[in-house]
Amino acid sequence: MKAKDIIKDLSRTTEEVFSIKELTELLDSGKKLRIKYGVDVTAPTLHIGHAVNLWMMRKLQDLGHKVIFLIGDFTTSIGDPTGKNALRPIIAKEEIEKNLEEFIKQAKMVLRFDDPELIEVRRNSEWFGEMPTSEFLNKLMLVTHAKLISRDMFRDRIDKGDDIYMHELIYPILQGWDSVELESDLTIIGTDQLFNEMLGRFFQEKSGQKPQVIMTTKITPGIDGRAKQSKSIGNYIGLAHSPREKFGRVMSIPDDLVESYFIVYTDISDATIAKFISEGPMPAKLNLATEIVRRYHGDEVAKSEKDWFIKTFSDKQSPDDMPEVTASKTTNLTDLIKKCIGKSESNASVRRLIDQGAVSIDSTKVEGDQFQPLPITNTFELKIGKRRWFKVKIKP
Repeated sequence: MKAKDIIKDLSRTTEEVFSIKELTELLDSGKKLRIKYGVDVTAPTLHIGHAVNLWMMRKLQDLGHKVIFLIGDFTTSIGDPTGKNALRPIIAKEEIEKNLEEFIKQAKMVLRFDDPELIEVRRNSEWFGEMPTSEFLNKLMLVTHAKLISRDMFRDRIDKGDDIYMHELIYPILQGWDSVELESDLTIIGTDQLFNEMLGRFFQEKSGQKPQVIMTTKITPGIDGRAKQSKSIGNYIGLAHSPREKFGRVMSIPDDLVESYFIVYTDISDATIAKFISEGPMPAKLNLATEIVRRYHGDEVAKSEKDWFIKTFSDKQSPDDMPEVTASKTTNLTDLIKKCIGKSESNASVRRLIDQGAVSIDSTKVEGDQFQPLPITNTFELKIGKRRWFKVKIKP
């Protein structure tokens, strides 16, 4: 496959390339590329926005190139200030290892981990963990303070009078040096990582290496139509979400995002996208949700979820496959809701669901302390939000 065809194939989700000329030369050289994919495992959550980069790497894997999956176990313990206005908390080693396991599990939904010729897993503690202070200081001597504080987020903090900690200032140096250690040819990143990876190019040149090509990818607003996808905001479609949750979250996006979601988050042709869009917002959104679920879970699951959604929401029927939950007559409704949707939810967030009218029992919306205690009936239907039903059985 010629370089121009590969670049054209990747262009659908590409924002910028530094530079096209270098990338063309790399791909035409016949060299097996080393593609740097660095992750700080602060939280075990990947969403379809992250997966844009993964799918581009997967296409290159299928052409025989190798992804160097770099686990930033050393840098995770320090904290990247990207997109943050305050100091990021330090992550314990045990939590890093736990997050890493879940992270790789999600990445395997896209990347190939079955062939050592196509994937290599590394940790940046391999070099930073044993690096003498004198050697590290030599690297710091290559970068000026003026260059570091030119980064947008640092300028924003300075303008606001907010603190910048020294370990945050040196984070870009650490990430940039990773490219030297890995002898990276190419990295595919979000635009928020561009400064750090440009430092990677700088360090590679200083070290006598050919600088890596950098590709940045397109970013869409989250499902709320405002900020980009984020776990903290809750406006994301997670790789770890169930097919049903993925489908439902896609159906909640604003109509004006449907076309861009088709382009960025599916692999169907432009002609098919145009056809779906011409059918109107609701049919288009149904097809979008189907395509996204298909991409991660297969045709059969996607069709099943589409049928379930239409039956449940268009026909206004309760689903037949509600999960069953047991409770005693003395169970507090708040505790029951937390048991259904996750014990990590706070009492305050559950109370907000009730106050917003998002909780109903047997089709009756819960108001205030209604249904505290629970109904005396042996079984009842509990609905939480728009897409979650549970069949509750009361213990005798």
